[in-house]
Amino acid sequence: MILTNIKKLCEGRGMTLAALERSTGIGNGVIAGWAEGRPRVDLLKRVADYFGVTVDDLLKEAET
Repeated sequence: MILTNIKKLCEGRGMTLAALERSTGIGNGVIAGWAEGRPRVDLLKRVADYFGVTVDDLLKEAET
């Protein structure tokens, strides 16, 4: 859910997860790892701030 939402935001900007990680100062491969693990709150906030959304937006279930 989190990773899906982040990927959609990246697609909207025509960027990859790797580009997002570089732009936000997050380590290589960390965001992709959120598919299996739990993200640190500070890193999740950094991604939310980058896209101008809330952390809650990143956590929402995909709309059907």
